[in-house]
Amino acid sequence: MDDLKNIIEALLFVADEPLSVERLRQAVGPVEGAEIHAALSQLQAEMEERRGGFALVEVAGGFQFRTRPEYGPWVKRLLDPRPVRLSKAALETLAIIAYKQPIIRAEIEHLRGVDCGGVLRQLLERKLIRVLGRREIPGRPLIYATTKRFLEVFDLKDLNDLPTPREIEELGRPSLEERGNIVIEPEEEGALPPEQASPVGEPPAAGQAAEPAAALPPAEEAPPRPASEG
Repeated sequence: MDDLKNIIEALLFVADEPLSVERLRQAVGPVEGAEIHAALSQLQAEMEERRGGFALVEVAGGFQFRTRPEYGPWVKRLLDPRPVRLSKAALETLAIIAYKQPIIRAEIEHLRGVDCGGVLRQLLERKLIRVLGRREIPGRPLIYATTKRFLEVFDLKDLNDLPTPREIEELGRPSLEERGNIVIEPEEEGALPPEQASPVGEPPAAGQAAEPAAALPPAEEAPPRPASEG
């Protein structure tokens, strides 16, 4: 197909979410995945050579046109995009889920040292995490994992793109907090902490009370990278 690259460029331009190679192949018609990959590579090379205001990036399992970071301040001035607002507790919980998934609530609470029912509900409402199902153990607790929306917000190609604590410390890679368009909400004086809010589908352990958040494990205890999301 002679104009395959231009067709793909048009599809990416009108899409409001990253498009995978398979999604592009379905939209274009009878072409091989290798042809789609070749057209994407050519398009990326042309845009890099031009060094215009936006680039074609691989993110969240697909490809998307995105503003180059150096021009972000002007775009924000025009559009005033609303950042994702998270509490410190929510960001800590999200980081645990991202690095340890699939994971159940009891495992999250073991690491944080507090009840996390309210925080999990917040993350579900913001579509940053999802429920995979139930673990076949007594009580059949819900299993949590991150979503495609999580990858988009934090500008990650896939879960293997998550920086390890060692990379953040030694190589200067941005942390999860620094990568995303997020705002850490200050805790309001007298407000009920998220950890004490109503849990998500699971009752808290008997007699469990909220405590200060536990520190995350040091770099040498960092878990292995999770497998990519399907």
